Amino acid sequence: QVRLVESGGGLVQAGGSLRLSCAASGRTFSSYAMGWFRQAPGKEREFVAHISWSGGNIYYADFVKGRFTISRDNAKNTMYLQMNSLKPEDTAVYYCAATSGNRYGASRHYSYWGQGTQVTVSS
Repeated sequence: QVRLVESGGGLVQAGGSLRLSCAASGRTFSSYAMGWFRQAPGKEREFVAHISWSGGNIYYADFVKGRFTISRDNAKNTMYLQMNSLKPEDTAVYYCAATSGNRYGASRHYSYWGQGTQVTVSS
């Protein structure tokens, strides 16, 4: 069992930055690959980024490439999402998720989820 807690969301103007954190507790954090997803009102949850257990493999959704950076610190049991050049369309609840498998991108590949943190980008 892995418990995930997101933090760092908030209200920011377009062009601004936020850094989200995902703190993990329970089973060994470094055993899991991690992902970030988001869900905007009225829309389905969508993949944002994924990082392997070692941090050696990273994948991004096309719409965040060059703006968002995923990272992790296994010593601190924490994953991050640095979000720069934010746009109003980035407004959503952001979720972190963990998987013990080697697949990524679809929600069904992840076994554990946090409760989400709201990110609102004003124009």
